[in-house]
Amino acid sequence: MAKLRTLSILLSLLVPVHSTRSPDCGGILTPLGLSYFAEVSKPHAETVLRQDLLAPAVPDLLVGSTKPSRTQINSVKVTELSLSLVPDSGLRLSVDVDLGITPAPSTTKVTRLSIRADLHVEMNPEGNLEVVTSACKPTMEEVQSTEERERSILWFSLLWDLGNGGKEETEVCLEVSKLLLSPNEELISLTAQFPVSPSCQLQYLPLAAPVFSEQGITISLQTTFQVAGMAIPLPVSPVPFNMPELASSSPAHLTLAFSEHFFSSLFFALEMAGAFNMTILSPLTTATVAPKITQMGSLFPEDLPVVLQAVFRSSTRVVLEEGKAALKLLLTVHVGAGSPAFQSFLSVNVDMSAGLLLSVTNTRMIISAPDALLEELFLPTIRTEVPAQINVVLSEGVVLPHISSFTYTNINVVIHKDYVLVPCNLQLQERTGAQTTVG
Repeated sequence: MAKLRTLSILLSLLVPVHSTRSPDCGGILTPLGLSYFAEVSKPHAETVLRQDLLAPAVPDLLVGSTKPSRTQINSVKVTELSLSLVPDSGLRLSVDVDLGITPAPSTTKVTRLSIRADLHVEMNPEGNLEVVTSACKPTMEEVQSTEERERSILWFSLLWDLGNGGKEETEVCLEVSKLLLSPNEELISLTAQFPVSPSCQLQYLPLAAPVFSEQGITISLQTTFQVAGMAIPLPVSPVPFNMPELASSSPAHLTLAFSEHFFSSLFFALEMAGAFNMTILSPLTTATVAPKITQMGSLFPEDLPVVLQAVFRSSTRVVLEEGKAALKLLLTVHVGAGSPAFQSFLSVNVDMSAGLLLSVTNTRMIISAPDALLEELFLPTIRTEVPAQINVVLSEGVVLPHISSFTYTNINVVIHKDYVLVPCNLQLQERTGAQTTVG
């Protein structure tokens, strides 16, 4: 089996491969999804601001004071945190914070801190996406006299400076993205390697910075596969893939899209890993076959179980049509006996088409080929065992593009000609998810 796997990998080098980087999947985070991300970031932002601003009391250093008083922020409450799209540019972050400031022992004043920042996403030299602040302006607002306002602004400036280790305002603004839920760490997790089988891993790589539009944030990804730790070349996609336009009324937070080529590449990689090299025990024996194949008696004097070895003689292809998906299999079935020294006495080419069921649970897509759809196959054992063994290989599912703190809920799977859409909602740290099946 190891020799077959090595040979498969070497033969794959002869297949025409990607000459340029091109996407085979991607996703669109809608304005609803962006609003959800802002909503779940609000408690996080409040925690960060409390850590920065709830500093020890600071002496009142106003010029002209007859004696120093003690000033401190004793409460921080984020009243509003929102993210809005700026087409062709990035995002606008708006944060409103109510600060309870105690300028004297017996009084507490509530001051509104407003932060407005423009964010965009860049691709760093390592190929990871990261959020960068391009503009930021913190302002103060409170209902007070001019003198009280000036005193509070000075107190706040001192506390802000202390809480941020003496950083200047511009430096603080460079870190304003930390008010969101660890965006850069989450974006890095998008490019992690995920196992498909014991010896095969996949990785989703962004090809460029996301595109910001009124429709949402669109990211294009290219899937790469490693077999036994070595990247394998993939066949060239016959049709360039572009992210499809979404209906403006879509209620989903996120819509993932997968091209026909993505699925064919997945099966190609599993073939290279030897995952589909099948040895199947037949209910027949050499004695029961001998009356129909006369040379059996001389080949196998003893009565032995008949063994079937099924291998792919050409790359498996997935075909997507409206509402359905099919797997095109080109098999060679070697019929023989003997273990461990297998001796074949008959080889049969079998072409078959198996309908595929696609479902999603949490962040995994489950792909299965029900045997009821393989009735045209003339060998009953192959008809049962080939899809069964394919399903075993794919039973753990294929991890979808996602960031580590979120799972998917309210999932739908919609098969179109040449691509599959997976509209879904985001759920922070949810361990279970909905499952939807389309055949």
